[in-house]
Amino acid sequence: MTWDVTGMAAVANIGASPEEIFAVLCAGQESRTPLKAFDPEKYRAAYAYEIDDRPAGGDIPRRATRWLTAVVRQAVADAGLGEDLSQIPVLVGTTMREQRSLELWWRDGVEVALEDLHFGTALKAAFGASTTYTFANACSATLYALGLATDMIEAGTADTVVVAGTDAATESGFGTLDRVQNGIPEALRPFDATHKGMLMGEGAAAVVVQRAGTGSGPVHARVRGVGMNCDAHHATAPDPDGITRAVLDAHRRAGVRARDIDLVMLHGSGTPRNDAAEAGVLRRIFDGAGPGPRMTAVKAMTGHTLGGSGLLSLVMAVLAMREGTVPPVLGLTNPIPEAAGLGLVRGVPAAGPLAIAQIDAFGFGGINAVAIVEAAR
Repeated sequence: MTWDVTGMAAVANIGASPEEIFAVLCAGQESRTPLKAFDPEKYRAAYAYEIDDRPAGGDIPRRATRWLTAVVRQAVADAGLGEDLSQIPVLVGTTMREQRSLELWWRDGVEVALEDLHFGTALKAAFGASTTYTFANACSATLYALGLATDMIEAGTADTVVVAGTDAATESGFGTLDRVQNGIPEALRPFDATHKGMLMGEGAAAVVVQRAGTGSGPVHARVRGVGMNCDAHHATAPDPDGITRAVLDAHRRAGVRARDIDLVMLHGSGTPRNDAAEAGVLRRIFDGAGPGPRMTAVKAMTGHTLGGSGLLSLVMAVLAMREGTVPPVLGLTNPIPEAAGLGLVRGVPAAGPLAIAQIDAFGFGGINAVAIVEAAR
């Protein structure tokens, strides 16, 4: 069974649409900027991957909600649907929800209504959405939501589901990372020997998923399957066995073998343990699977967009398959030993036919999710 992706939208530090983001990824230009949201004198890390939409010298609440409503609106329009979502479930993946708004309320006395901390409030006001669910499943949140969307369609509870994700940088989150990471990352450098940790990014993404053949417009791609688990191995350290189970479960659900995968959108958080674990797992899974898939990691240019990162990678995978082009991993000059033999795209985009993509998302606490997506031909 497959499910059609009929609408897509995304916003990040490098663009306000999937096409803009993909073009900048392919151009491979450094995109991090000096930290603006918080006082840089308080932190070791001096850079982030922020969306430049704050007023000069300040911050405003509900930015994550604003991006969410924007990408949902764009995705449903792309799918040829109207803006009445009263009968269409909306599933939102996030890590921080509207925590930044609470910080501004607590520290600066900014007015924030309690009901505005729930994404469903804005979705109901903008689209009449009556069925909304929020998943705070760390970095895997949106792929978990995607898996539930396919389950809902297969179970007959919906023919169309909107899946979205959004996160704005929070000072508490940024500060926590700044304290617990051993090194001081100046940039997010997935799989490079110079990697020292992750830096926050901001953004949102959305897709419309429909029962196969029921949409009224073009199909961008088809979801073949989503594997997920929570191995609970450690609060922060990834477990290779848990990751392996999630990848193999996704392959089983999608009815594919390792040799069928043409592209892997890596989780690629830039943390030494996560990069090493992901690379080691993929080396074992794709060992003997022919030349192996091309691999890239968009966080090198978008930063870690937290709960929405999996869905953003999925949208970029769809464009990569459509264009036959894989963006490079920015700054990857000296791959870590664990990545030896993997098809990491370096320096310039890689060209070639791409039919099936694997999207990885691995979060704190062993919350793992992997999606398999097929190009629409």
